[in-house]
Amino acid sequence: MADLIVRPGPAKDGSVLSITPQSAGWAYVGFEVFKLAPGDQISRDTGDREACLVILSGKANASTREFSWSNIGERMSVFEKLPPYAVYVPSEDRFSITATTELELAICLAPGKGGHQARLIAPEQIGVEHRGSGSMERLVHNILPESEPADSLLVVEVFTPGGHWSSYPPHKHDRDCLPEESLLEETYYYHTDPAAGFAIQRVYTDDRSLDETLAVHDGEAVLVPRGYHPVSAPPGYEVYYLNVMAGPKRTWRFYNDPDHAWLMPPPSARR
Repeated sequence: MADLIVRPGPAKDGSVLSITPQSAGWAYVGFEVFKLAPGDQISRDTGDREACLVILSGKANASTREFSWSNIGERMSVFEKLPPYAVYVPSEDRFSITATTELELAICLAPGKGGHQARLIAPEQIGVEHRGSGSMERLVHNILPESEPADSLLVVEVFTPGGHWSSYPPHKHDRDCLPEESLLEETYYYHTDPAAGFAIQRVYTDDRSLDETLAVHDGEAVLVPRGYHPVSAPPGYEVYYLNVMAGPKRTWRFYNDPDHAWLMPPPSARR
């Protein structure tokens, strides 16, 4: 059985969950979650990695070597469904975050080239879309899409109502064969409402050399190194996840499972 679920552990300097390329056994994506009390601070050099700091809930002061922003953040829970505040930090920079309220912070990491300036990503800059229809409809916040400057990172959050599916129809992005498909590693970081809930995620390849069906709980993450990866939210439980993707080329081109591609609406009906 593949070990694809990453569970939170005891807080270490505020860090409650950590994924590195080394721990995941891949090359690009790193991900960490911090839970901080008011006044707590973290500071990091980015080194050869770029970072997207996503304020999942709470408020904070943030700074890099050249810029600073005070009391950013608005939602106190991801399930308020407001677009978040985020900060992009290039490689070879440094950032500090000081919590001004109880704070849950996600740090998304991938290889950087130092070619972009640090910047605040405010809620009004985040694209909001309702994707899919019927029991496949979900709410999407495009935090750091490929249309915005970065070297490797792609960051998005998704809200899936109870009884609905997302990352659906099943799709994958594990081949570097553009324009048909791009190779992107991916993490899913979950919350459920109510928190006692769970999500079901399947991760599988065409040849079934990887074929896992996972029950994922609040505060856990899932690694998607390859294969199709649909998500189901059980009735009565809304499911949130934050996706981080990165690969050799910064573009999201997915390939639908041929067995289920008929579920895709024609282009004129998509939204």
